[in-house]
Amino acid sequence: MNTPRLLLLGADGQVGWELRRALLPLGEVLPMTRAQADLADLDGLRALLARQQPDVIVNAAAYTAVDKAETEAELAQRINAAAPQVLADHAAQTGAWLVHYSTDYVFDGTNAAAYAETDAPKPQSAYGRSKLAGEEAIAASGCRHLILRTSWVYAARGSNFAKTMLRLAAERDSLRVVADQIGAPTSAELIADTTALMLHLLRSDAALAQRASGLYHLTAQGSTSWHGYAQFVLAQAAARGMALRCTPDAVQPISTAEFPLPAPRPANSRLACDKLQATFGLTLPPWQTQVQRLIDELPA
Repeated sequence: MNTPRLLLLGADGQVGWELRRALLPLGEVLPMTRAQADLADLDGLRALLARQQPDVIVNAAAYTAVDKAETEAELAQRINAAAPQVLADHAAQTGAWLVHYSTDYVFDGTNAAAYAETDAPKPQSAYGRSKLAGEEAIAASGCRHLILRTSWVYAARGSNFAKTMLRLAAERDSLRVVADQIGAPTSAELIADTTALMLHLLRSDAALAQRASGLYHLTAQGSTSWHGYAQFVLAQAAARGMALRCTPDAVQPISTAEFPLPAPRPANSRLACDKLQATFGLTLPPWQTQVQRLIDELPA
């Protein structure tokens, strides 16, 4: 049997960096950074696909500057919609699988409950509209695909919300954090490992591969607000003996209206992941698990 070729786009991003590791047991991983594969260059992308002829395309690249997209809507559409169309067309022609990541921003955030895959999208931002267009292009292509919507993504590598809260809490006596946006902090590590498990199961189970192509929600389980997230981080850090001036009860809740940004944020970013867990027989952990691990790995 030939070794499968997995083309990884966005290999230098949060999720892409973790995928470089997680995909290795599945075959020959071809990691492409933005410098090597710019999704804004559609002809270059077509040439790359023709040259590499991958069995699996994993697209972890995207235009993710949510606020900047309000004034760069055309570029966001090119990267988040037109480029996935190119990937999907190639996958449909060659029989490759396409894995593509999407976002809670395809919803308006007004649901009372967690969003299911069957809920109607209603994006409120240029970024959200571009990501939805990418989803629709892939689904319409007829290629074998996994569209994985996620939210509140963080990675141990680089900056993230938890590290920012810890830095500020070491400098200040109190913090003000948005309390009326709800979601599940989800680590890039969890997204990458779950993706790799899904691809392994598709390769080892022909019946599953016949029926599993489609859209799935992938986040850690449970939910919190940004305010609750900050309090959890500070409580865990304090328990480890980190020197903090701001205690968890000194984190003050504020409204989204008190922290205005160019692009609207969904008030409810909760995504129901029952379909993924049932289809692939996987258990997604509570959000606290990997946030705790992140804090444990930081220097005391």
